[in-house]
Amino acid sequence: MSYLLIGFWYTRPTAIFANMKAFLVNRVGDFGFILGIGIILAYTGSMDYQEVFAKKDVLVNGTLPGFGWALISVACICLFIGAMGKSAQFPLHVWLPDSMEGPTPISALIHAATMVTAGIFMVTRMSPLFEMSDAALSFILVIGSITALFMGFMGIIQNDIKRVVAYSTLSQLGYMTVALGASAYSVAVFHLMTHAFFKALLFLGAGAVIMAMHHDQDIRNMGGLKKYLKIIWITSLLGSLALIGTPFFSGFYSKDMIIEAVHATHLPGAGFANFAVLAGVFVTAFYSFRMYFVVFHGPENFGKEHHHAHDSHHADEGEEDDHGHHGLAPGEKPHSPGLVVTLPLILLAIPSVIIGAIAIEPMLFGSFFKDVIFVGENHHAMHELAEEFHGPVAMAIHGLQTPPFWLALAGVVMSWYMYMINPALPAAIKRAFGPIYRLLENKYYMDWFNENVIARATRALGTGLWKGGDQALIDGAVVNGSWKVVGRISGVVRWMQSGYIYHYAFAMLLGVFILMTYFVWFKR
Repeated sequence: MSYLLIGFWYTRPTAIFANMKAFLVNRVGDFGFILGIGIILAYTGSMDYQEVFAKKDVLVNGTLPGFGWALISVACICLFIGAMGKSAQFPLHVWLPDSMEGPTPISALIHAATMVTAGIFMVTRMSPLFEMSDAALSFILVIGSITALFMGFMGIIQNDIKRVVAYSTLSQLGYMTVALGASAYSVAVFHLMTHAFFKALLFLGAGAVIMAMHHDQDIRNMGGLKKYLKIIWITSLLGSLALIGTPFFSGFYSKDMIIEAVHATHLPGAGFANFAVLAGVFVTAFYSFRMYFVVFHGPENFGKEHHHAHDSHHADEGEEDDHGHHGLAPGEKPHSPGLVVTLPLILLAIPSVIIGAIAIEPMLFGSFFKDVIFVGENHHAMHELAEEFHGPVAMAIHGLQTPPFWLALAGVVMSWYMYMINPALPAAIKRAFGPIYRLLENKYYMDWFNENVIARATRALGTGLWKGGDQALIDGAVVNGSWKVVGRISGVVRWMQSGYIYHYAFAMLLGVFILMTYFVWFKR
């Protein structure tokens, strides 16, 4: 489904490339996923959750033949590789930013709120198995923290409004994964839910801005939209505040709980995870408000002839508008889209603000997930969270004194200074840190590696199998070789089976002569 929706504008080469990429990367994840399912089926003889959980001792005590690894760890890591493909965790995250080629409502629903969280749901659902394997949880923790931090860095340099939001989705999925690794499954699902509201709001807000800009997605061509797009401006501000974890907003409750859960975990890799989730708070605040300030405040950059190359030359709705180019014509002003666009923004802004405070107690410390999520005795992050929790209001007031709040505030202030007060500074930093900028610009060279190393190697392997295996071995040796051998043998046999009696009589005499010679000579 994702493949078809990303390739919705099927005449656009970028969309065709992106949908193929999503398809192939997800196949890599699926390979791990099916191995994990296979191991579970082979050792428990069932795919029913209850039966598998009842027989988990078989997996806990068993080892993988030939390797001696604990079966439960292998099975859980394989299952999580499936989650890495679908939930876009490093290094299988490369498809998600490209999936922005699809229509904006698809990006908002499928690639931010619902489908990409399937992996998070799956790990939570399988919590009785994952709890048995510290190795798998540690792996999940580290992968999640890499995604949370390094995908945040990518958001800082993007100029396409949808890609900024896409990298922020990757970063937040990393946070959810970190919560899974810390055995705080209910917190991961809680963040999944709060994130769905404010991220869908930010995506649809971005789509509304793109529409107002006549399908120009480059934030460098925007600026000062606040006075033209009042509702979009306010709802985007609320969404951004929720995303960066402002106390009393929904994102604050889930994000702070994740950070607390990581503090309480003692798995290998917890130190790095701790650093990553805290640094990620600053980075998130910085790129979210970079986008907010550049788009809604600052100088108006639209309606001019644009000199810089676009990151995305395409219209968001397929066809070009009347002027033959994307973006506003010189002198044209952005116009607010109608109620059909702004009403969903208002409806999403309300839960983005209040849902966290309402849902935190039943979901995390109530009986909402009773008998569904299982946490082992040796993992006590949730116990510590429960002891420290004294209600949503107390948590928000306490949140004003914690490092995450000050880091987020620092990120906002810094982006305000860099993009509103001193706009020459980002360019100077870009010049000063050229190599780092190039590393980010090339997305850590992962696309290059996938295309030039992995894709080339697989194509070479395919060509080798085709030329060497198919043509030379199968067609050449097996198919053609077999009839040639038969032909040669039959040629010899045909020569011997002549049908003349004197030939046969001669052969019989010759045989008797050879046998008699043998007996006389060797048996004396």
